[in-house]
Amino acid sequence: MQTDPTADHTVRHKLQVHFDPHQCQPTAGELADMADDLDPLARQVGNFPVAECRVFVEYRARSNEYVVKLSLLLPGETLVTSDHDPVLHAAFERALAPLEDLVKAYKERLGQVEDRRKHEAGTVQDVFPDMPLDGAALDAAVAAGDYPAYRAAVAGYEDALRVRVGRWVERYPTVQGRMGRGLETVDVAEAVFLAAFEGHDDRPPGVRYGEWLEGLMDPAVKAFEHDPDGELENVNMARSAAEATAKPA
Repeated sequence: MQTDPTADHTVRHKLQVHFDPHQCQPTAGELADMADDLDPLARQVGNFPVAECRVFVEYRARSNEYVVKLSLLLPGETLVTSDHDPVLHAAFERALAPLEDLVKAYKERLGQVEDRRKHEAGTVQDVFPDMPLDGAALDAAVAAGDYPAYRAAVAGYEDALRVRVGRWVERYPTVQGRMGRGLETVDVAEAVFLAAFEGHDDRPPGVRYGEWLEGLMDPAVKAFEHDPDGELENVNMARSAAEATAKPA
């Protein structure tokens, strides 16, 4: 999308951006750099019906520094951050970083509200096995340190878990952006199973196994967000071991 970085109002993706300078006049290059830096934020809020970012910039001669305040207007809430630095772009970057974290927390809160609504309406897609679960086989596989056997025993959860993982990934734009480009929902689901195998003995008593698997989805997705290549390597190794064992001699 073509934009005019010298204008005080710029639209990038669906995010509306307003620059509001005081006691200074940022150059066209500085405005363009800030607009470029807002692209990841624009992708984070791209699905919201309302998303507007106001960039307040003020130069304070007494302290010889720029103050940048970012206000992000979203449905039902306004997120605000600010910072300062003698260099305009540095102040902007430091104000932007926590704003992206606030957006992530905002989306997580929305997700929790939506999950509660779905539970109340009876439309939430819980993780249930499509065949009876053999708890003794699970315990024996874990006790033997046999991941292929564990995967075979827990295979009944696979389809339902993939569906839930696919929806959960939508909360993390960075991970979602990798989907279909070297990363698939099956990989994240495998990471959940691997975490369940490693933590099987520590699961809380009285919690349905499928519900416990659901609780492992968020840490698994965050792990892919933090170290996608390392997590994918671990998953591929575990999957290869399981597939090799499953193949007939």
